[in-house]
Amino acid sequence: MAKKNRSKKKKELSKSRLPSEAAAKEGLHPDIKKSVLAIAFLGLAVIFVLASFGNAGPAGSLLYLIFDRLFGIGYYLLPLTSLALAGVFLFSEERRFYGVTLLGAAFFVAAGLGLIDVIGPERAGWTGSAIGSIETLFGYTASIVILGTLLVASAIVMLNAPLRFRWPRQEDEESTEQEEMEIAVTLPEAPPVLAEAPNPPKADGGKEEEKSEEASKTPRSAHATARAQSISQKFKNYVAPPLSLLKSSVEKPTPGDLRANANIIKRTLESFGIPVEMGEINIGPKVTRYTLKPAEGVKLSRITALNQDLSLALAAHPIRIEAPIPGKSLVGIEVPNKSAAVVRLGSLMAYSEFHSAASTLTFVLGRDVSGEPIFADITKMPHMLIAGATGSGKSVAIHSLIVSLLYKNSPETLRLAMIDPKRVELSIYRDIPHLIAPVVTEGKKALSVFRWAISEMERRYELLQHAGARDIKSYNHGMKKEPLPYIVIVIDELADLMAAYGRDVEGAVVRLAQMARATGIHLVMSTQRPSVEVITGLIKANITARVALQVASQVDSRTILDTGGAEKLLGGGDMLFVSSEFSKPKRIQGAYISEEEIHTVADFIREHNKDISSDEEISFGNGAPGSPGAAAGTNLFENFSPGEDDEDDMYEEAVRVVREAQKASASLLQRRLKLGYARAARLLDIMEERGIVGPGDGAKPREVFVGNNEEPS
Repeated sequence: MAKKNRSKKKKELSKSRLPSEAAAKEGLHPDIKKSVLAIAFLGLAVIFVLASFGNAGPAGSLLYLIFDRLFGIGYYLLPLTSLALAGVFLFSEERRFYGVTLLGAAFFVAAGLGLIDVIGPERAGWTGSAIGSIETLFGYTASIVILGTLLVASAIVMLNAPLRFRWPRQEDEESTEQEEMEIAVTLPEAPPVLAEAPNPPKADGGKEEEKSEEASKTPRSAHATARAQSISQKFKNYVAPPLSLLKSSVEKPTPGDLRANANIIKRTLESFGIPVEMGEINIGPKVTRYTLKPAEGVKLSRITALNQDLSLALAAHPIRIEAPIPGKSLVGIEVPNKSAAVVRLGSLMAYSEFHSAASTLTFVLGRDVSGEPIFADITKMPHMLIAGATGSGKSVAIHSLIVSLLYKNSPETLRLAMIDPKRVELSIYRDIPHLIAPVVTEGKKALSVFRWAISEMERRYELLQHAGARDIKSYNHGMKKEPLPYIVIVIDELADLMAAYGRDVEGAVVRLAQMARATGIHLVMSTQRPSVEVITGLIKANITARVALQVASQVDSRTILDTGGAEKLLGGGDMLFVSSEFSKPKRIQGAYISEEEIHTVADFIREHNKDISSDEEISFGNGAPGSPGAAAGTNLFENFSPGEDDEDDMYEEAVRVVREAQKASASLLQRRLKLGYARAARLLDIMEERGIVGPGDGAKPREVFVGNNEEPS
């Protein structure tokens, strides 16, 4: 037994050889071999040309004499072929194809000689005459076709340049092309091992969605069934956008010299007294992760402290060290690629994991550092916060989420409420049938959205209570009433709302975050100012799913994630994602969707679903007059606007004070009526809406439009 254990240990040690040792056995790096061959063929081409002019000395003259007898005027194919080979070895990205390339070159020369001999007999030397003898078998025309075909085919093999002509793409060919999207790079050495992403299987989203919808249907009462059938019949005509509207082109990243970088990392750490064993290398869209296992007794803090030293040695900035990698006894060093690959939303939506997901609120996040697709489910989050600096990719992340949901849901299963203080980001989706009401662009109306959402949440809890259901899923599956749609409230810029109505917005967000999950109401918020004034402690405590894109400092990263790391991201959709499913932030390259694609999808939904109204009462149940269910439509949120339904009891007294003083300010109302600042400011806002006072103008006092003896209209 002891001998067997020792032999096993020896085998394990032999398997865990360092890449430097394995590399030493294999000799020159393939790139070096290619460079040497390129220079050699370039020199050979020059010698062939010089020999033809008699400027290569006696040896060159002898060489020219021999090949002139063998090839005739086909001699000039030799320098041409040598020059082509030099270019192939110099510029091609492929590594091990020397034999095939040289074989293609030989056939190219042979076909060229035969073609010359057929066209001009006895002009291609002895070799050309031998090859051109096929004319006696096939005749003149057929011989030219055969030799011409061989010439072109051998040129393609030699140059490693396939023909790019293709017929127009068909929808059923998309899944086949998706097989090319995976990044599978293999090193010339066995260690380190490169992890390969699996090929995406064929996806037939429509059929699987229909199956899941059929499985969720339950018996209903006669009246409810008749009513639900009329509604489902209306939504049965809903036409979902096809996947062909989205681009799914595939780009490969350029990670640089993997083996050299692995050796640099190993040598740098060893120079600081940290022996390590290099592990597998994962090539992602934007970064490449080199894994290593430190020797026993080495503190991880010693490795993380060498961040700047490794960045200097690798000539790459910034690098990120993940110590340890969750679920593995390894340390990961993430190095930026020489050139990044764009992760297209369309290529990820082709995966069957997306179409066959049980939850209709599954959406695409992107690819991780191993190139694996990452999908998330809003119902498990159940709310999400996206934060990052300007230009880091927040709006693209919002759009990819919305488009993912639009592909998986009809207006019967999903309704959207959008708040866009910037006025330009979410207006693309105007008039789509999924919208509860037009996109809200004003801060005051945004408060109405929150008030409506809270009221709708309370109404739904009453429905769940009466039905004996625990959440919206069990209500929709088991109850004999019409199903309730999920509601996703998208806020493109939280900072603007917090700056103007901080306390009201925070209170509404916290209440929805705490209670709305069971009723199917979810929040998705983004902000470009990740400060504690915007992402308060209460908001952060109740929204555990957070996405951090590139930020300016570690302080901002800690504000979003409670840990550093976001300041080392590369921008352009590079993100750290944290949720209840991950113990540590997970690095993901976000999915990209262009503005043109967004317009195309939104236009398709509008044009093909004109008969479906965006304010279907059935989507919110049979509410009594004044309830959220009965208030759906363009004026839905106006019924919950502040200052109308919730008029302050002190309003009349505040108007009297302003009329008597002939000036209006929050401090005046605070002193006279003994109010807090928030309530006094709200009273001023109501008076401004009703034309009693003018708008605020910096340090200047507000203008009062009501005289001392006048009654407000």
